[in-house]
Amino acid sequence: MPPRARSAWFRTLGQLALILVGAAVLGVLVDYPWPIVTAAALGVVAWHYWRLRRVLIRLTARQRLTPPLGEGIWNELDRLLHRSQAEMRGRKRRLIEMLRAYRAAAAAMPDAIVVVERNSQRIQWFNEAATGLMGLRYPRDIGAPVVQRLQPLQLSHWLASGRNAEPMESASPWNPAITLSLRLIPYSENLWLLVARDVSRLLQLEQMRRDFVANVSHELRTPLTVVHGYLDMLDPEEHPDWAPMLAEMQRQSQRMTQLVEDLLTLSRLESQDSLPAEETVSMSSMLSTLKREANALSQGRHEIAMDDLAGVDLFGSNKELHSAFSNLVGNAIRYTPAGGTIRIRFRPESAGIARGAVLEVVDSGYGIPAAHLPRITERFYRVSTSRSRESGGTGLGLSIVKHVLHLHGARLEIASEVGRGSTFACHFGVDRIRRRDAYNESFDALTDAPHHAQAPRDLQHSSD
Repeated sequence: MPPRARSAWFRTLGQLALILVGAAVLGVLVDYPWPIVTAAALGVVAWHYWRLRRVLIRLTARQRLTPPLGEGIWNELDRLLHRSQAEMRGRKRRLIEMLRAYRAAAAAMPDAIVVVERNSQRIQWFNEAATGLMGLRYPRDIGAPVVQRLQPLQLSHWLASGRNAEPMESASPWNPAITLSLRLIPYSENLWLLVARDVSRLLQLEQMRRDFVANVSHELRTPLTVVHGYLDMLDPEEHPDWAPMLAEMQRQSQRMTQLVEDLLTLSRLESQDSLPAEETVSMSSMLSTLKREANALSQGRHEIAMDDLAGVDLFGSNKELHSAFSNLVGNAIRYTPAGGTIRIRFRPESAGIARGAVLEVVDSGYGIPAAHLPRITERFYRVSTSRSRESGGTGLGLSIVKHVLHLHGARLEIASEVGRGSTFACHFGVDRIRRRDAYNESFDALTDAPHHAQAPRDLQHSSD
């Protein structure tokens, strides 16, 4: 108990004792001690009840009442209540000001923000940007079902996903020329935050970038073909002094041609939402081709091994898969010193049955530092620029691999250790698995599930 409250408590007890002692003395003098003491006690009780009534009035009053002056316990209680009420009013005022500031900040944001009640999916609040981007009107749409107000957007199944809802891109229901990126953010047990951002300009710039890369790459093919043709006409034996220059010019011309081809391939992959044609890809033939190409590229400098453990084929584009796999094999050979080992392995998923299949390219090369792994699939990203140029790489191979696998609903996993080599694993789902005529019994459990061609997911635009 604080010193001031303790002092007031003892002062009140002293006053009570003094009143009772005085009443007892007065009663003895008039020969009626007990009636006088009883009357005094009842008077004290009545006075305390009267002060208690004043405290209740202070608690229930909506006015700021100044506490009365005094030094008793009731005066101290009045003072403490007045201080507590003042602090509570101050906190309430600060909370209201903070709430107004947050609401003003949300209202001023360029993104549309809609507060939706989770169970009823009704609109609780929205900012001004929601009017321009989504066509919501105040107060007409407050309390209205968000699915009904944002038609023709297909939001029912999307909202049903709740916390698992993925960002969705769709045309604005108010202005079809605007493309919105929708995100659902559950921020409490009963309320969701629907955030819509205008990404029309970003999509337009992305399309302009793709068109620019495709057009420039296409226009470079003709002059490069001409330069390469004239270089082939020059015989180094007729001009021995020019031999080193001609060899370097031919090497750089071929590298530039390969760079243009990779740019065109990457541009074509980015512009596709699905594979143009799908077929059953014979993996036994694919693996044989990859090993033959690896031997030709290695020219005996590496040990090439191949393991076909899955015993199944893939469903997809033979051309695109060959492009992705050959890029991985080519990188393994280019970045593995002479005498190293390259292993191409096609195996079932080890995580359990009905999990799909994995094509791995394992090398014993230089390895990749862990800091570079998150960005290794970006276009033109190189761990070592000098080593990449010496090996003839374009910096686009892994980006092409990533896009090809994405079109097939697959994923690329990279594990590497500096000085120990790298492992590039292409994981394919069970929907991409097809039985072979000569089927490996160890893979029976994998294909017991029904197989069907699943439509590839939408191509995600990347800055790779």
